[in-house]
Amino acid sequence: MKISVLGATGSIGVSTLDVIARHPDRFEVVALTGHSRVEILADQCRRFRPAYAVVGGPDEARRLSDLLTAGMATEVLYGPEALCQVASLPDVDAVMAAIVGAAGLPPTLAAAKAGKRVLLANKEALVMAGAVFMAEVHRAGALLLPIDSEHNAIFQSMPHDFAGNMARGGVRRILLTASGGPFRNTPADQLRTVTPAQAVAHPNWSMGRKISVDSATMMNKGLEVIEAHWLFNAPADRIEVVIHPQSVIHSLVDYNDGSVLAQLGNPDMRTPIAHALAWPDRIDSGVAPLDLFAVGQLNFERPDSTRFPCLDLAYRALRAEGNAAAVLNAANELAVEAFLEERLPFLGIAEVIAETLDQVPQAGLPDLDAVFDADRQARSVAGKVLASRRQR
Repeated sequence: MKISVLGATGSIGVSTLDVIARHPDRFEVVALTGHSRVEILADQCRRFRPAYAVVGGPDEARRLSDLLTAGMATEVLYGPEALCQVASLPDVDAVMAAIVGAAGLPPTLAAAKAGKRVLLANKEALVMAGAVFMAEVHRAGALLLPIDSEHNAIFQSMPHDFAGNMARGGVRRILLTASGGPFRNTPADQLRTVTPAQAVAHPNWSMGRKISVDSATMMNKGLEVIEAHWLFNAPADRIEVVIHPQSVIHSLVDYNDGSVLAQLGNPDMRTPIAHALAWPDRIDSGVAPLDLFAVGQLNFERPDSTRFPCLDLAYRALRAEGNAAAVLNAANELAVEAFLEERLPFLGIAEVIAETLDQVPQAGLPDLDAVFDADRQARSVAGKVLASRRQR
């Protein structure tokens, strides 16, 4: 199987290449992309010898070319169009879509339009443009396999002929598990003084800074609720979030007959990556077997909406339909960036998102241009909200 890895230098990309390296007879890397982490990308290129490597701009392209070993056949490209190019190459069978943020949407959509096996780790493809993206998946006959551990667990717990029809599958509810992040038990009054270093220190998972903050606010789980809606054709009132601190059960499916099926495993993204790479087969991922005796017990809690207001904001956006989820996503990206740069307190993240949702008029999203118009409008409004807060 020939693969393009979009976002190769991020945590998902690195884990993907780790799994691929364990099966050199099965997988071949055709393209690697990494926006600005040129040194890491150069090391990856020397190891996997892809035909193409893509970076963000001309300066990064020159640096990467200088770093590559003389005689290597890797062609260095740059920019958004190059991302879409390597996502839709005729000889590529599968695309790992692991670019974080709105920048990952066009190449992920390009892979879907080309009918590829799309290994979806980019939340924004469904959060921002769920209707547009799923229409292209169905039109082109692309195979969409979720990489988020939760959605991958749901996929594994569904019948293979489910095809997004909950009624036909006999499904009553989807139960998305959440670790609760680093502040699950932090006294509410202490959340006002949370630092970026504290927010990115996830207790169970190794993730990028932005995603780690989303976990701390539980916005990540809100975005996953929206993803689950599109992946499994599930209405909001049939998707429930359950805090499970051990992160051993990655999600569950509740059936009409009273059965609840779950997928369990150690918290390591190589498990869902290996599952999607090889599906319907099973291959070694490098993850240690789960030792239930060492785990000892499994705990479950309801999320506290006062502690995690971002979760309620995501449900609000899902129910509002139209551009609301794109607005939510854009406002969250700006708010998290401001928090990480210490321009916004931790609790201000949800406040900025709520104000932006209030101020951006509702509208439909008939195509990708409308999606990006909504994204730009939301970023403009969120920027003004952030500026007004600094002036108070």
